[in-house]
Amino acid sequence: MEQMTAPAGPNLSTLVKLQLVIAFAAFLFIGSQDGAVGVILPSLQQQYGLNKSTVSYMFFAGTCGYLAAAFSSGALVELLGRRRFLTVGALALSAGLGLISTVPTWLFVLLSLVVVGFGIATIDAGLNAYVAGLPNNTALLNYLHAFYGFGALLGPLVAAGILSAGFGWSRVYLLLALGALLLVAGFPSVYTKGGVGQPVAEGQADVKQPGSRLMSQTLRLPVVWLAALFLLLYVGVEVSIGSWTFSFLTERRGLGTLIAGWLVSSYWSGLTLGRLVLGSVTRKLGNLLMVQLCLAGLVIGLVLLWLVPHVVAAGVGLLLAGFCLGPIFPTMIAMISQLVPQHLLPSAIGFMTSLGAAGASLFPWVAGNLANRFGVWVVMPYAIVLTAIILGLWLLFQRQVLAAGGTTPTGNQHELRAADV
Repeated sequence: MEQMTAPAGPNLSTLVKLQLVIAFAAFLFIGSQDGAVGVILPSLQQQYGLNKSTVSYMFFAGTCGYLAAAFSSGALVELLGRRRFLTVGALALSAGLGLISTVPTWLFVLLSLVVVGFGIATIDAGLNAYVAGLPNNTALLNYLHAFYGFGALLGPLVAAGILSAGFGWSRVYLLLALGALLLVAGFPSVYTKGGVGQPVAEGQADVKQPGSRLMSQTLRLPVVWLAALFLLLYVGVEVSIGSWTFSFLTERRGLGTLIAGWLVSSYWSGLTLGRLVLGSVTRKLGNLLMVQLCLAGLVIGLVLLWLVPHVVAAGVGLLLAGFCLGPIFPTMIAMISQLVPQHLLPSAIGFMTSLGAAGASLFPWVAGNLANRFGVWVVMPYAIVLTAIILGLWLLFQRQVLAAGGTTPTGNQHELRAADV
Protein backbone atom coordinates (compact mmCIF):
# COMPACT_ATOMS: atom_id res chain seq x y z
CA MET A 1 0.00 0.00 0.00
CA GLU A 2 1.29 3.46 -0.80
CA GLN A 3 2.59 5.30 2.22
CA MET A 4 1.61 8.85 3.12
CA THR A 5 4.09 10.96 5.03
CA ALA A 6 3.30 13.91 7.24
CA PRO A 7 1.84 16.84 5.30
CA ALA A 8 4.38 19.53 4.55
CA GLY A 9 1.84 22.34 4.62
CA PRO A 10 -1.41 23.21 6.32
CA ASN A 11 -3.43 20.72 4.23
CA LEU A 12 -4.11 17.62 6.28
CA SER A 13 -5.18 14.20 5.10
CA THR A 14 -8.71 12.98 5.74
CA LEU A 15 -7.44 10.47 8.29
CA VAL A 16 -5.54 13.13 10.23
CA LYS A 17 -8.61 15.36 10.20
CA LEU A 18 -10.65 12.50 11.64
CA GLN A 19 -8.02 11.98 14.33
CA LEU A 20 -8.26 15.67 15.18
CA VAL A 21 -12.04 15.36 15.53
CA ILE A 22 -11.56 12.56 18.08
CA ALA A 23 -8.85 14.58 19.84
CA PHE A 24 -11.15 17.60 20.08
CA ALA A 25 -13.97 15.39 21.39
CA ALA A 26 -11.64 13.91 24.02
CA PHE A 27 -10.66 17.36 25.27
CA LEU A 28 -14.31 18.40 25.28
CA PHE A 29 -15.01 15.44 27.55
CA ILE A 30 -12.04 16.04 29.86
CA GLY A 31 -13.07 19.67 30.20
CA SER A 32 -16.62 18.62 31.08
CA GLN A 33 -15.30 16.37 33.83
CA ASP A 34 -13.06 19.07 35.29
CA GLY A 35 -15.75 21.73 35.04
CA ALA A 36 -18.35 19.61 36.82
CA VAL A 37 -16.18 18.92 39.87
CA GLY A 38 -16.65 22.34 41.46
CA VAL A 39 -20.43 22.02 41.33
CA ILE A 40 -20.35 18.51 42.79
CA LEU A 41 -18.04 19.32 45.73
CA PRO A 42 -20.74 20.56 48.18
CA SER A 43 -22.87 17.47 47.48
CA LEU A 44 -19.89 15.19 48.11
CA GLN A 45 -19.24 16.95 51.40
CA GLN A 46 -22.82 16.37 52.47
CA GLN A 47 -22.90 12.76 51.25
CA TYR A 48 -19.82 11.69 53.20
CA GLY A 49 -19.99 14.23 56.05
CA LEU A 50 -16.66 15.87 55.13
CA ASN A 51 -15.17 19.28 55.75
CA LYS A 52 -13.39 21.20 52.99
CA SER A 53 -9.99 19.94 54.02
CA THR A 54 -11.03 16.29 53.80
CA VAL A 55 -13.03 16.58 50.60
CA SER A 56 -10.07 18.27 48.93
CA TYR A 57 -8.18 14.97 49.22
CA MET A 58 -9.98 14.03 46.03
CA PHE A 59 -7.68 16.51 44.29
CA PHE A 60 -4.64 14.98 45.98
CA ALA A 61 -5.74 11.52 44.81
CA GLY A 62 -5.88 12.79 41.25
CA THR A 63 -2.35 14.16 41.66
CA CYS A 64 -1.09 10.65 42.39
CA GLY A 65 -2.58 9.41 39.13
CA TYR A 66 -1.16 12.32 37.14
CA LEU A 67 2.33 11.85 38.55
CA ALA A 68 2.20 8.13 37.79
CA ALA A 69 1.44 9.01 34.18
CA ALA A 70 4.17 11.68 34.07
CA PHE A 71 6.96 9.22 34.80
CA SER A 72 5.56 6.12 33.08
CA SER A 73 4.19 7.50 29.80
CA GLY A 74 7.45 6.93 27.88
CA ALA A 75 7.70 3.29 28.93
CA LEU A 76 3.98 2.72 28.27
CA VAL A 77 4.23 4.15 24.77
CA GLU A 78 7.20 1.87 24.10
CA LEU A 79 5.25 -1.13 25.34
CA LEU A 80 1.83 -0.37 23.87
CA GLY A 81 2.15 2.01 20.93
CA ARG A 82 -0.03 5.08 20.50
CA ARG A 83 -3.36 3.41 19.81
CA ARG A 84 -3.28 1.15 22.87
CA PHE A 85 -1.69 3.91 24.98
CA LEU A 86 -4.67 6.20 24.38
CA THR A 87 -7.16 3.35 24.72
CA VAL A 88 -5.73 2.35 28.11
CA GLY A 89 -6.14 5.96 29.24
CA ALA A 90 -9.79 5.99 28.14
CA LEU A 91 -10.44 2.64 29.86
CA ALA A 92 -8.92 3.91 33.11
CA LEU A 93 -11.01 7.06 32.90
CA SER A 94 -14.26 5.19 32.28
CA ALA A 95 -13.59 2.61 34.98
CA GLY A 96 -12.72 5.20 37.61
CA LEU A 97 -15.72 7.40 36.87
CA GLY A 98 -18.01 4.38 36.76
CA LEU A 99 -16.89 3.18 40.18
CA ILE A 100 -17.47 6.62 41.71
CA SER A 101 -21.00 6.65 40.28
CA THR A 102 -21.86 3.63 42.48
CA VAL A 103 -21.33 5.84 45.58
CA PRO A 104 -18.72 3.61 47.23
CA THR A 105 -16.96 4.35 50.51
CA TRP A 106 -14.85 7.52 50.63
CA LEU A 107 -11.65 5.47 50.45
CA PHE A 108 -12.78 3.88 47.20
CA VAL A 109 -13.74 7.28 45.83
CA LEU A 110 -10.16 8.41 46.41
CA LEU A 111 -8.69 5.25 44.86
CA SER A 112 -10.98 5.66 41.87
CA LEU A 113 -9.81 9.25 41.43
CA VAL A 114 -6.20 8.00 41.21
CA VAL A 115 -7.31 5.87 38.25
CA VAL A 116 -9.24 8.81 36.77
CA GLY A 117 -6.19 11.05 37.10
CA PHE A 118 -3.98 8.50 35.37
CA GLY A 119 -6.47 8.18 32.51
CA ILE A 120 -6.82 11.93 31.99
CA ALA A 121 -3.05 12.50 32.09
CA THR A 122 -2.45 9.70 29.59
CA ILE A 123 -4.97 11.07 27.10
CA ASP A 124 -3.76 14.63 27.66
CA ALA A 125 -0.11 13.73 27.08
CA GLY A 126 -0.74 11.54 24.04
CA LEU A 127 -2.97 14.01 22.22
CA ASN A 128 -0.85 17.09 22.99
CA ALA A 129 2.22 15.30 21.65
CA TYR A 130 0.34 14.20 18.55
CA VAL A 131 -1.03 17.65 17.69
CA ALA A 132 2.31 19.33 18.43
CA GLY A 133 3.84 17.14 15.70
CA LEU A 134 1.40 18.38 13.05
CA PRO A 135 1.85 21.35 10.69
CA ASN A 136 0.49 24.68 11.95
CA ASN A 137 0.65 23.29 15.47
CA THR A 138 0.17 26.61 17.30
CA ALA A 139 -3.30 27.13 15.84
CA LEU A 140 -4.25 23.48 16.21
CA LEU A 141 -3.13 23.40 19.85
CA ASN A 142 -5.21 26.50 20.58
CA TYR A 143 -8.23 24.82 18.97
CA LEU A 144 -7.56 21.60 20.89
CA HIS A 145 -7.49 23.42 24.22
CA ALA A 146 -10.46 25.56 23.22
CA PHE A 147 -12.49 22.35 23.15
CA TYR A 148 -11.35 21.72 26.73
CA GLY A 149 -12.81 25.14 27.49
CA PHE A 150 -16.06 24.26 25.71
CA GLY A 151 -16.34 21.17 27.85
CA ALA A 152 -15.42 22.99 31.04
CA LEU A 153 -18.18 25.57 30.54
CA LEU A 154 -20.64 22.81 29.67
CA GLY A 155 -19.77 20.66 32.70
CA PRO A 156 -21.00 23.07 35.42
CA LEU A 157 -24.23 23.70 33.51
CA VAL A 158 -24.98 20.00 33.15
CA ALA A 159 -24.00 19.21 36.73
CA ALA A 160 -26.00 22.12 38.15
CA GLY A 161 -28.99 21.12 36.00
CA ILE A 162 -28.87 17.52 37.23
CA LEU A 163 -28.64 18.62 40.87
CA SER A 164 -31.38 21.24 40.46
CA ALA A 165 -33.65 18.57 38.96
CA GLY A 166 -33.37 16.60 42.18
CA PHE A 167 -30.98 13.89 41.02
CA GLY A 168 -27.94 12.95 43.07
CA TRP A 169 -24.34 13.84 42.25
CA SER A 170 -23.70 10.19 41.35
CA ARG A 171 -25.78 10.66 38.18
CA VAL A 172 -23.23 13.19 36.97
CA TYR A 173 -20.44 10.64 37.32
CA LEU A 174 -22.55 7.98 35.63
CA LEU A 175 -23.07 10.27 32.64
CA LEU A 176 -19.33 11.00 32.52
CA ALA A 177 -18.47 7.30 32.68
CA LEU A 178 -20.74 6.59 29.71
CA GLY A 179 -19.12 9.43 27.79
CA ALA A 180 -15.66 7.98 28.44
CA LEU A 181 -16.81 4.70 26.85
CA LEU A 182 -17.16 6.57 23.55
CA LEU A 183 -13.45 7.38 23.74
CA VAL A 184 -12.71 3.71 24.44
CA ALA A 185 -14.36 2.93 21.13
CA GLY A 186 -13.00 5.95 19.25
CA PHE A 187 -9.27 5.72 19.92
CA PRO A 188 -8.64 2.19 18.58
CA SER A 189 -10.93 2.85 15.61
CA VAL A 190 -9.22 6.03 14.40
CA TYR A 191 -5.68 6.07 15.78
CA THR A 192 -4.69 2.97 13.93
CA LYS A 193 -1.19 3.72 12.72
CA GLY A 194 1.90 5.73 13.62
CA GLY A 195 3.68 6.75 16.80
CA VAL A 196 2.66 9.20 19.44
CA GLY A 197 3.41 12.71 18.41
CA GLN A 198 3.71 11.89 14.73
CA PRO A 199 1.06 12.29 12.03
CA VAL A 200 -0.31 8.96 10.94
CA ALA A 201 1.03 7.42 7.76
CA GLU A 202 -1.30 4.93 6.14
CA GLY A 203 0.21 1.51 5.73
CA GLN A 204 2.83 1.97 8.44
CA ALA A 205 3.14 -0.32 11.42
CA ASP A 206 2.23 0.91 14.85
CA VAL A 207 5.51 2.58 15.75
CA LYS A 208 6.73 2.21 19.34
CA GLN A 209 9.10 4.81 20.69
CA PRO A 210 11.86 4.06 23.22
CA GLY A 211 10.65 5.12 26.64
CA SER A 212 13.14 5.17 29.52
CA ARG A 213 16.15 6.29 27.46
CA LEU A 214 14.29 9.15 25.79
CA MET A 215 12.77 10.26 29.08
CA SER A 216 16.21 10.34 30.68
CA GLN A 217 17.50 12.54 27.84
CA THR A 218 14.46 14.76 28.05
CA LEU A 219 14.77 15.38 31.78
CA ARG A 220 18.33 16.62 31.29
CA LEU A 221 17.00 19.68 29.46
CA PRO A 222 16.52 22.65 31.87
CA VAL A 223 13.98 24.25 29.54
CA VAL A 224 11.72 21.20 29.90
CA TRP A 225 11.78 21.46 33.70
CA LEU A 226 11.02 25.18 33.62
CA ALA A 227 8.13 24.63 31.22
CA ALA A 228 6.81 21.73 33.30
CA LEU A 229 6.91 23.72 36.55
CA PHE A 230 5.24 26.63 34.77
CA LEU A 231 2.40 24.37 33.62
CA LEU A 232 2.18 22.76 37.06
CA LEU A 233 1.31 26.11 38.62
CA TYR A 234 -0.66 27.43 35.66
CA VAL A 235 -3.04 24.47 35.58
CA GLY A 236 -3.22 24.61 39.38
CA VAL A 237 -4.51 28.19 39.21
CA GLU A 238 -6.88 27.41 36.35
CA VAL A 239 -8.52 24.46 38.09
CA SER A 240 -8.45 26.00 41.59
CA ILE A 241 -10.55 28.88 40.30
CA GLY A 242 -12.89 26.58 38.43
CA SER A 243 -13.24 24.12 41.32
CA TRP A 244 -13.72 26.45 44.30
CA THR A 245 -15.50 29.47 42.81
CA PHE A 246 -18.87 27.68 43.02
CA SER A 247 -18.37 27.24 46.78
CA PHE A 248 -17.20 30.85 47.04
CA LEU A 249 -20.31 32.14 45.26
CA THR A 250 -22.79 30.01 47.17
CA GLU A 251 -21.25 30.29 50.65
CA ARG A 252 -19.62 33.74 50.57
CA ARG A 253 -22.00 35.52 48.19
CA GLY A 254 -25.16 33.56 49.04
CA LEU A 255 -26.07 32.78 45.41
CA GLY A 256 -28.29 29.90 44.37
CA THR A 257 -27.03 26.70 42.79
CA LEU A 258 -28.18 27.46 39.25
CA ILE A 259 -26.94 31.08 39.18
CA ALA A 260 -23.57 30.08 40.65
CA GLY A 261 -23.28 27.31 38.07
CA TRP A 262 -23.90 29.79 35.26
CA LEU A 263 -21.29 32.17 36.65
CA VAL A 264 -18.70 29.40 36.85
CA SER A 265 -19.51 28.60 33.23
CA SER A 266 -18.73 32.23 32.34
CA TYR A 267 -15.19 31.55 33.57
CA TRP A 268 -14.83 28.55 31.28
CA SER A 269 -16.47 30.53 28.46
CA GLY A 270 -13.77 33.16 28.84
CA LEU A 271 -11.10 30.45 28.74
CA THR A 272 -12.49 29.14 25.47
CA LEU A 273 -12.83 32.60 23.90
CA GLY A 274 -9.27 33.45 24.91
CA ARG A 275 -7.94 30.42 23.08
CA LEU A 276 -9.98 31.13 19.99
CA VAL A 277 -9.27 34.88 19.85
CA LEU A 278 -5.87 35.52 21.37
CA GLY A 279 -3.89 32.95 19.38
CA SER A 280 -3.61 35.28 16.38
CA VAL A 281 -2.92 38.28 18.64
CA THR A 282 -0.04 36.39 20.25
CA ARG A 283 1.70 36.08 16.88
CA LYS A 284 1.64 39.90 16.54
CA LEU A 285 2.65 40.89 20.07
CA GLY A 286 5.04 38.05 20.81
CA ASN A 287 4.71 35.38 23.47
CA LEU A 288 6.44 37.25 26.30
CA LEU A 289 4.32 40.39 26.13
CA MET A 290 1.11 38.45 25.57
CA VAL A 291 1.64 36.16 28.55
CA GLN A 292 2.54 39.11 30.78
CA LEU A 293 -0.62 40.96 29.71
CA CYS A 294 -2.69 37.82 30.28
CA LEU A 295 -1.30 37.33 33.78
CA ALA A 296 -2.03 40.99 34.59
CA GLY A 297 -5.60 40.59 33.30
CA LEU A 298 -5.98 37.44 35.40
CA VAL A 299 -5.06 39.34 38.56
CA ILE A 300 -7.53 42.12 37.73
CA GLY A 301 -10.31 39.59 37.21
CA LEU A 302 -9.56 37.82 40.50
CA VAL A 303 -9.42 41.08 42.47
CA LEU A 304 -12.78 42.11 40.96
CA LEU A 305 -14.33 38.78 41.92
CA TRP A 306 -12.83 38.88 45.41
CA LEU A 307 -13.50 42.47 46.48
CA VAL A 308 -16.67 43.56 44.66
CA PRO A 309 -19.71 41.74 46.16
CA HIS A 310 -22.04 41.99 43.17
CA VAL A 311 -23.22 39.29 40.80
CA VAL A 312 -22.32 41.35 37.71
CA ALA A 313 -18.81 41.97 39.05
CA ALA A 314 -18.45 38.23 39.68
CA GLY A 315 -19.48 37.44 36.12
CA VAL A 316 -17.14 40.04 34.59
CA GLY A 317 -14.26 39.02 36.85
CA LEU A 318 -14.64 35.34 36.03
CA LEU A 319 -15.00 36.01 32.31
CA LEU A 320 -11.87 38.19 32.31
CA ALA A 321 -9.86 35.69 34.36
CA GLY A 322 -10.77 32.84 32.03
CA PHE A 323 -10.16 34.92 28.89
CA CYS A 324 -6.65 35.82 30.04
CA LEU A 325 -5.79 32.28 31.13
CA GLY A 326 -6.95 30.79 27.82
CA PRO A 327 -3.98 31.02 25.43
CA ILE A 328 -1.17 30.42 27.95
CA PHE A 329 -1.11 26.60 27.96
CA PRO A 330 -1.15 26.07 24.18
CA THR A 331 1.42 28.85 23.74
CA MET A 332 3.84 26.99 26.01
CA ILE A 333 3.26 23.68 24.22
CA ALA A 334 3.83 25.33 20.84
CA MET A 335 7.04 26.96 22.05
CA ILE A 336 8.46 23.76 23.51
CA SER A 337 7.93 22.04 20.16
CA GLN A 338 10.58 24.45 18.81
CA LEU A 339 12.98 24.04 21.71
CA VAL A 340 13.62 20.30 21.88
CA PRO A 341 14.64 17.78 19.21
CA GLN A 342 11.71 16.14 17.48
CA HIS A 343 12.61 12.66 18.75
CA LEU A 344 12.31 13.96 22.34
CA LEU A 345 9.12 15.95 21.76
CA PRO A 346 6.62 13.24 22.80
CA SER A 347 8.52 12.56 26.04
CA ALA A 348 8.88 16.29 26.77
CA ILE A 349 5.22 17.08 26.16
CA GLY A 350 4.11 13.95 27.99
CA PHE A 351 6.10 14.96 31.06
CA MET A 352 5.00 18.60 30.88
CA THR A 353 1.31 17.91 30.43
CA SER A 354 1.22 15.18 33.06
CA LEU A 355 2.98 17.42 35.58
CA GLY A 356 0.59 20.20 34.57
CA ALA A 357 -2.31 17.83 35.16
CA ALA A 358 -0.86 17.11 38.61
CA GLY A 359 -1.22 20.82 39.29
CA ALA A 360 -4.91 20.44 38.54
CA SER A 361 -5.14 18.30 41.67
CA LEU A 362 -2.35 19.49 43.95
CA PHE A 363 -3.20 23.19 44.13
CA PRO A 364 -6.98 22.81 44.46
CA TRP A 365 -6.21 20.40 47.32
CA VAL A 366 -4.11 23.10 49.01
CA ALA A 367 -6.91 25.61 48.32
CA GLY A 368 -9.40 23.31 50.04
CA ASN A 369 -7.23 23.05 53.13
CA LEU A 370 -6.81 26.83 53.28
CA ALA A 371 -10.55 27.35 52.77
CA ASN A 372 -11.32 24.93 55.56
CA ARG A 373 -9.05 26.80 57.98
CA PHE A 374 -9.58 30.43 56.99
CA GLY A 375 -12.80 30.45 54.98
CA VAL A 376 -13.54 30.06 51.28
CA TRP A 377 -12.69 33.74 50.63
CA VAL A 378 -8.99 32.80 50.82
CA VAL A 379 -9.13 31.05 47.44
CA MET A 380 -8.93 34.34 45.51
CA PRO A 381 -5.81 35.83 47.16
CA TYR A 382 -4.28 32.34 47.02
CA ALA A 383 -4.78 32.31 43.24
CA ILE A 384 -3.26 35.80 42.97
CA VAL A 385 -0.09 34.70 44.81
CA LEU A 386 0.24 31.66 42.55
CA THR A 387 -0.12 33.94 39.51
CA ALA A 388 2.84 36.03 40.71
CA ILE A 389 4.95 32.87 40.98
CA ILE A 390 3.85 31.84 37.48
CA LEU A 391 5.08 35.16 36.12
CA GLY A 392 8.47 34.58 37.74
CA LEU A 393 8.74 31.13 36.14
CA TRP A 394 7.77 32.56 32.77
CA LEU A 395 10.57 35.14 32.97
CA LEU A 396 13.06 32.40 33.91
CA PHE A 397 11.86 30.34 30.95
CA GLN A 398 12.36 33.27 28.59
CA ARG A 399 15.82 33.94 30.00
CA GLN A 400 16.74 30.32 29.31
CA VAL A 401 15.70 30.73 25.68
CA LEU A 402 17.47 34.08 25.26
CA ALA A 403 20.63 32.62 26.78
CA ALA A 404 20.64 30.19 23.86
CA GLY A 405 20.81 33.14 21.46
CA GLY A 406 17.16 33.08 20.44
CA THR A 407 17.49 29.68 18.79
CA THR A 408 16.72 26.27 20.11
CA PRO A 409 19.23 25.11 22.71
CA THR A 410 19.15 21.51 21.55
CA GLY A 411 19.92 21.61 17.90
CA ASN A 412 16.56 22.09 16.23
CA GLN A 413 16.56 24.19 13.09
CA HIS A 414 13.50 26.21 14.11
CA GLU A 415 14.40 29.82 14.96
CA LEU A 416 12.46 31.86 17.48
CA ARG A 417 12.10 35.55 16.72
CA ALA A 418 13.15 37.94 19.47
CA ALA A 419 9.58 39.25 19.57
CA ASP A 420 8.42 35.74 20.43
CA VAL A 421 10.83 35.23 23.27
